[in-house]
Amino acid sequence: MSANTIKHKVNHVSLVVDKSGSMGPHANQLVRVVDEFVKGLQEESDRLGHETRISLYAFDHQVQNLVWDMDVKHLPSLRGLYSVDNGATALIEAAVKSIDDLKNIWEGYGEHSFLQVVVTDGEENASGCSESGEMHARMGGRRGSAVLKNWLDRIQGAMDELPDHWTSAILVPNSLAKRTAQEYGFPAGNIAIWDADSTKGVEEAIGTVKSAATSFLRGREQGVRGTRNLFAMGQDLNTADVKANLDALDTGKYILVPVDENTPIREFVTRAGHAYTTGCAFYELSKREKIQGSKQLAVAEKDPATGRMTGRVFSGPAARRLLGLPNAEATVKPGENPAYTVFVQSTSVNRKLVPGTKLLVML
Repeated sequence: MSANTIKHKVNHVSLVVDKSGSMGPHANQLVRVVDEFVKGLQEESDRLGHETRISLYAFDHQVQNLVWDMDVKHLPSLRGLYSVDNGATALIEAAVKSIDDLKNIWEGYGEHSFLQVVVTDGEENASGCSESGEMHARMGGRRGSAVLKNWLDRIQGAMDELPDHWTSAILVPNSLAKRTAQEYGFPAGNIAIWDADSTKGVEEAIGTVKSAATSFLRGREQGVRGTRNLFAMGQDLNTADVKANLDALDTGKYILVPVDENTPIREFVTRAGHAYTTGCAFYELSKREKIQGSKQLAVAEKDPATGRMTGRVFSGPAARRLLGLPNAEATVKPGENPAYTVFVQSTSVNRKLVPGTKLLVML
């Protein structure tokens, strides 16, 4: 008698969080961001029927594993596990250890994917400290430079050697740290900035990581096992989900207008011969944007062969969920999708439109 094999998707997620002294003022914010990320993994794994396992690392000048490959459903709040020390920041060492440890997981059965997410508020200054007994400065003396170069080589090598079903991402505090993360080998599309010093910045970070968790798991359903654009939105959108969850708008109740100049939105709509009321126009998501929780979303269908919009537009209350966007402000950037373009409702009168995009106007 033959038996059927269950072909299941297994996701191994490693969270690598900074506990160095500078994180003291941000400890509560970090706990919220991480807990919401885990919640997103839990909810989407349940919905999709995935097995998601999580490991947790904390680092200052030393790296400590707190949780190893645990079912994400059983992970408690980070609040009971995380505390800030007065140490420095061995960021590279922590990222490399996480990758090296995950490589020990056997992948013989099932379809496995790996996701590493590093969260920090600072820059590397202590990798190798536990071995050498000395810290190094990023722009320090000869010995410090040699130690740093060794660790730079190690992380760049580790990133270069990651298989296609591995994704490595990082949240950093500013643009300078983002450039540094790119030097380490993190893909630009897998780097996000979070502002730990403001409530608004923390809320944006929560939106960003929850959207990333949703996007990663949904991408698995489309056969995408690894990505270099984790913090992009809309790249995993597919026809089946759009037609099942959104409403096709009546073609007589909207128009798609090509934008030919950098004009304020109200002026552009009225010049095109239409009355402008707040919320009647949706701009094409073409660059990184902050999207408030109250904004409606729509998606315009494209011909995958030509990349041109077909004129069909879909929207509805489920659009935010379908795009992995929380009901709170989040910073996102557009993902590459051959079948759909995302449009965001504008409640402004002076928003400058981007030439070369289209504007969706409700009549």
